[in-house]
Amino acid sequence: MKDIKELKSIASQVRRDIIRQVAAVKSGHPGASLGCTDFFTVMYFNIMDHDKSFNMDGKNEDMFFLSNGHISPVWYSTLARAGYFPVDELATFRKLNSRLQGHPATHEGLPGIRVASGSLGQGISVAAGVAMAKKLDGDDKAVFVLTGDGELQEGQIWEALMFAAHNKVDNLIAVVDWNGQQIDGSNDDVLSLGDMEGKWSSFGWDVLHMDGHDYEDLLSTLSKAKENTGNGKPQVILMKTSMGKGVDFMEGTHHWHGKAPNEEQTATALSQLEETLGDY
Repeated sequence: MKDIKELKSIASQVRRDIIRQVAAVKSGHPGASLGCTDFFTVMYFNIMDHDKSFNMDGKNEDMFFLSNGHISPVWYSTLARAGYFPVDELATFRKLNSRLQGHPATHEGLPGIRVASGSLGQGISVAAGVAMAKKLDGDDKAVFVLTGDGELQEGQIWEALMFAAHNKVDNLIAVVDWNGQQIDGSNDDVLSLGDMEGKWSSFGWDVLHMDGHDYEDLLSTLSKAKENTGNGKPQVILMKTSMGKGVDFMEGTHHWHGKAPNEEQTATALSQLEETLGDY
């Protein structure tokens, strides 16, 4: 377990890793990766019961699935910094024959990755199935899944919500990265999501809210969600974040959804992020 100062230190390094991964290959998705860094850091260093030696079945440990797989840079960095694979491997991001593909994949056997993702809309379905399997096995650990807010425009999401509630998959915790942005603009401009809390609630889920950059809120809300498993209903946490968090010219805009910074922008971004654990 880490204290908040230690968590913030790790997060600063993860943000540096994100910028360096994407800049090195001039490709990737820095915006939401930066926005979800605090969440990933708290999850892997304080909230989840997980084993870095890694096995695919995940028995007797909490499991995490990334539905919006394009934010792989933050997941890869967090896994490496948590000891799943060597930090130096981050230098292979998006390169030929790398285990760190642009979207997470399983055929190269990267520790921490249990399902290929990035085809938006599918992650909650996968997580619901895994959570049901845990219940059938008598495994009381939780299953977490992160989805983007723009991703909720996919119809399969709502089928999965109905399925999980109907089957009382109460060890399932979904988290929505609610940054209000997607690749083509703001959610409100592209396709408004309306009353998010009302929709999830009406589909039979318990709804929590969380500030994705407030460490006390992250720790307390995620802990509460784990404590609330087993109550007969799946849970969702609507997590407010700022796309591009930590880099001033990237914050709050969709323009950095899937755009790599140039050399000058990379230097500016890194100057705003403290190197705390050592760059790879």
